[in-house]
Amino acid sequence: MTPVISRRVVVAAAIGATQTIAWASSYYLPAILAGPIAKGLGLSQSVFFAAFSAALLLSAALGPAVGRVIDRHGGRVVLTLAHLVIAAGLLLLAAAHGFALLAGAWTALGVGIAMGLYDPAFAALTRLYGREARRSISGVTLIAGFASTIGWPLTALFLHLFGWRAACLAWAALDIVIAAPLNWLLIPPVEPEAVPPPHTEPAAAPPPPPRGAMPVLAFYFSVTWFVTAAMAAHLPRLLELAGASESAAIAAAALVGPAQVAARLAELGILKSLHPLVSGRLAALLHPLGAIVLSVFGAPAVALFALLHGAGNGIITIAKGTLPLALFGPSGFGRRSGVLSAPARALQAVAPFLFGLLLDRFGVGALALSAGLNIAAFLSLFLLRARASPSRADAPI
Repeated sequence: MTPVISRRVVVAAAIGATQTIAWASSYYLPAILAGPIAKGLGLSQSVFFAAFSAALLLSAALGPAVGRVIDRHGGRVVLTLAHLVIAAGLLLLAAAHGFALLAGAWTALGVGIAMGLYDPAFAALTRLYGREARRSISGVTLIAGFASTIGWPLTALFLHLFGWRAACLAWAALDIVIAAPLNWLLIPPVEPEAVPPPHTEPAAAPPPPPRGAMPVLAFYFSVTWFVTAAMAAHLPRLLELAGASESAAIAAAALVGPAQVAARLAELGILKSLHPLVSGRLAALLHPLGAIVLSVFGAPAVALFALLHGAGNGIITIAKGTLPLALFGPSGFGRRSGVLSAPARALQAVAPFLFGLLLDRFGVGALALSAGLNIAAFLSLFLLRARASPSRADAPI
C-alpha cells in the first residue's frame, strides 16, 4: 500500500468515525429521546418534532454557504467546529426546562447538522482528492452506516442509566473529546482556492455538464430522501401493518443498517467500475422492488423488504457525493452539494408527518407513494448522460 493510499484510508476512517458520532448525537437522537424530553419539559412530542423539523430546514438554508466555505478553505475547520456546535446544542438541550431553550438547542443543532453531516464531509473529501474522491466517499459512508446501529443502543443505555439530560451531556462529551480532535488532527489542511490573476489566459474549459443536470439531481435526491426519512420514522409500524408481529417488525427493521453497509461494500467492490448514474438507477429501483414483494407476500416478506430498502438507501447515500462529482467535476462541489441538498432536506423534514398520515389512511397502501417516487427518481436519471473525462470517457452509463 502506497503512502498516498495509506493517508487517504486514515482520513476516510477518521471522517467515517466522526460522522458516526455526528449523526448519532444529532439526527438520530429524537428516535430515542423525543418522548422522555417532551415529557420532562411538559410539551407534546409534536412540539419536539416541530423543533427538529425546523432544525432540518435551517440546515437546508445554510448548506450552500457551508459548501462555499469548504470549496475555498477545505473541510478541516468546518468539520471540527461542527462537533463543537452540536455539543453546544446538546448542552442547551440538557439545560432546557421549557420551549425557549428547546428551540435554542435545535437551532444550534440545525447549524451543526449543516456543518457536520454527509454533505460537508463529501465536500471536504472532494476538496482534498478531486475526481479521485469516490472511493473515500464510499469508505466514509461504509463506516458511518453504523451510526444508528451504534447510536440508538448507546442513547438508550445512557437514558436508562442516567436520564435524558445526562444522555445529552454524554453525547456532547463525545463530540468535544473524540470527534472534534480527530477531525482537527487527521484531516489535512489545504491551501485556499487560488483566484486567477487578471489578464491571464483562461484554462481550457471542461466539457459542459448534461443539460438540466441540477434540477434532475435535485429531484432525484429530494424524492429518494423523502422515502428514506419516511421509512426511518415508520418502518416498524409499516411492517406491523403488513401483518408482522411487533417483535418480527422490529427485528426486520434492524436489518436496514446491515443492508446499507453490505450495499456500500458492493459499491466499493463490484459496482466501482460502473458510472454513478448506473448505480444510482439501480439503487432507486430496490425500494419499489421490495414494495412489490411486501404487497404480494405480506408478513413473510418483511425481512426481504427491509433488506432491499436498506441496500438501495445505502447506495443512494454514496450517490449524493459521487453523482455531482461525476457530472460536474470537483470545482464548486461544496456549494453545488449544498444547493442540491436544500430541497431534499426540506422534504426530509416533512416526510415523517406526511407518510404517517398516509399510513393512517391507507395502511400498507401508502407504499404506492414511496415506490412511485423512487420509480420517478429512477426514470429521471435517464435524462442525463455523463460528460466525458479523460479517466471515465468510456465508462458505461
